[in-house]
Amino acid sequence: MRILVTGGAGFIGSHFVRTLLAPGGGGPHVTVLDALTYAGNRANLRTVEDDPRFSFVHGDIRDRPLVDSLLAAHDAVVHFAAESHVDRSIEGGTEFATTNVVGTQVLLESAVRHRIARFVHVSTDEVYGSIPEGSWTEDEPLAPNSPYSASKAGSDLLALAHHRTHGLDVSVTRCSNNYGPHQHPEKVIPLFTTRLLAGERVPLYGDGLNVRDWLHVDDHCRALRLVLEGGRPGQVYNIGGGTELSNKELTERLIAACGADRDRVEHVTDRKGHDRRYSVDWTKIRTELGYTPRHSFEDGLAETVAWYRDHPDWWAPTAPTAAPGGAAR
Repeated sequence: MRILVTGGAGFIGSHFVRTLLAPGGGGPHVTVLDALTYAGNRANLRTVEDDPRFSFVHGDIRDRPLVDSLLAAHDAVVHFAAESHVDRSIEGGTEFATTNVVGTQVLLESAVRHRIARFVHVSTDEVYGSIPEGSWTEDEPLAPNSPYSASKAGSDLLALAHHRTHGLDVSVTRCSNNYGPHQHPEKVIPLFTTRLLAGERVPLYGDGLNVRDWLHVDDHCRALRLVLEGGRPGQVYNIGGGTELSNKELTERLIAACGADRDRVEHVTDRKGHDRRYSVDWTKIRTELGYTPRHSFEDGLAETVAWYRDHPDWWAPTAPTAAPGGAAR
């Protein structure tokens, strides 16, 4: 099988590629298509770049001729490529609309033309909006509240429409907040970790009581592999990690893991339209495909902090000069 992975130089996409090309031979041929914007990093693919099963193409998913030429030679698509940071979308949403909506449409149209056998569209729990209690099932109506999540909701609907209209074998996944090595320092865990390790202060939005569920990137990628290989066409699968924390609780755990003092926290003005709580019900993927997270948050966070401590050469050149606020996505 030949798999096209869009956004494969980013945090989650590169982990997925490294998983597909794990040592042992065999397996699929993987082509990464990535525009190498600020969040894409070829260094994330260094361990697989010499693998004969791997190819890299520097390009944009909005480039129709390029996408067409690539899909003509592939059997499946796993679509990660997206603008994905809420703060940036609030500052300006045009790139989010064109990349996340128009870019996805370009991929879907080409997938139909070339009769792609399998298309996995990777999305986010943010498309559901905010939930005060309980958890969203996949049937929950979409109610996004930021330009980022609205653009992802639009791309979700396009993907599902191409299944219903054209019979494209597509599944949509909606994950909770990811964490792990190689994540860009604009997101809360690497942002706070790198700042605490550097002896700097960290910005916590509002009262710090916004709640997120945390999912290790390795668990997410295992779930995606299950959906790629056994997900039903036209279906949505929620992917959760099983650890809900307020941003205040998360900050306290990061301070402890980094050996920092509590006075490093700076409370800042809350984000516009800040969703209070996200929580997905992932019963469906557990019962249908056998997914269960393997990483405890305690161990996963400790390993993540250790990775950033050991790799300042990776994150220092990409660290934000002005920190966004303290909530992931």
